[in-house]
Amino acid sequence: MWPNNGFRPMWKVPTPNGFSSFAVKDRRAYTIVAREADGVPREVLIALDGDTGKELWSVAFGSSRYGHDGGNQGAGRNTGGDGPRSTPTLDEHRVYVLTSDLVLAAHHMKDGKEIWKRDLIKEHKGKNITWKNAASPVIDGNLVFAAAGGSSESLLGIDKMTGKTVWKAESDQITHATPVPATIHGERQIIFFTQKGLVSVKPADGKVLWRHPFKFSVSTAASPVVAGDIVYCSAGYGVGSTAVQIKKAGDKFTADELWMVSGNSIANHWSTPIHKDGHLYGMFQFKEYGDGPIKCVELKTGKVKWSQPGFGPGNVIMVDNQLIALSDAGQLVHIEATPAGYKEKGRFQAITGKCWSTPAFSQGRIYVRSTKEAAAFDLSQKIAGK
Repeated sequence: MWPNNGFRPMWKVPTPNGFSSFAVKDRRAYTIVAREADGVPREVLIALDGDTGKELWSVAFGSSRYGHDGGNQGAGRNTGGDGPRSTPTLDEHRVYVLTSDLVLAAHHMKDGKEIWKRDLIKEHKGKNITWKNAASPVIDGNLVFAAAGGSSESLLGIDKMTGKTVWKAESDQITHATPVPATIHGERQIIFFTQKGLVSVKPADGKVLWRHPFKFSVSTAASPVVAGDIVYCSAGYGVGSTAVQIKKAGDKFTADELWMVSGNSIANHWSTPIHKDGHLYGMFQFKEYGDGPIKCVELKTGKVKWSQPGFGPGNVIMVDNQLIALSDAGQLVHIEATPAGYKEKGRFQAITGKCWSTPAFSQGRIYVRSTKEAAAFDLSQKIAGK
């Protein structure tokens, strides 16, 4: 159980604007903020010391203007624009960024020096979307994957060391959803969630393994969830959610729908749920800022096992088989991962500001941020359900 008064932060620092989450490795935390660089508002990748919160280095990218206000909703009511919402991706000694303008870049973790940079719109006939890119780059093996191009080259596999395009495929229009690597029926694949629906491709060459159509309306933002041979996906704006079972006969894959629920009752606006023992746990809600529920949903049937209000469109992670939820108002909540009912084991106010980002857990520490500030807490010895 957590102490009644919560945890004292190891540190707190300003993180102006943005829904980018932390990526953490070797006691360093990386995220993207919006602030002035050379007198211009820009998206800025920052590296923080995990022990102190001290900024170690920063790299400025393109404009942090998004053509709309976008920030006058939910907890904190920050105005002036959302800020960046893509999260850096880490691999060995490099950090990768996919900006809102679909610039993909690799930098050294140690000092932030650029290794390579690609403008995917210019180089692959890409077209951005409303609210601009929110997806993060995904690494699997020697490639980094992104949906960012245009006709016949929408889906991209790029060499993570050199930045060279290894393959380009399909003509799907992109969404805000980050692709997901998975192994299904013994075959490795990358599952993209485009405006056409789910599309799974071979990592080596982009050849399509299977597709499943799914309605697009306004924005698709939550990533697919893979559990064995079942793939779940969802979108807000009245679309709903579905689960499909992937089957394989010889070399041929098929996707058979298990269930589909239209509307917003079982919908993930942009918060991707997590899976444990046949159940999904996450923020199933649409624009229910401040009071939207966390729910437990049976994966095979779509049946809601329990629902607990008071979270808003925050995010959930799994640590030692326990749930850690960050509400949109900045509360960290420890919840038992069981379909038997909602069982809260601790809660405290971690940060202020609008929290539409996902917590990160590393070496006993949890890192959280909002459009206002970031903090780290040492949860060692306290998170296990003992």
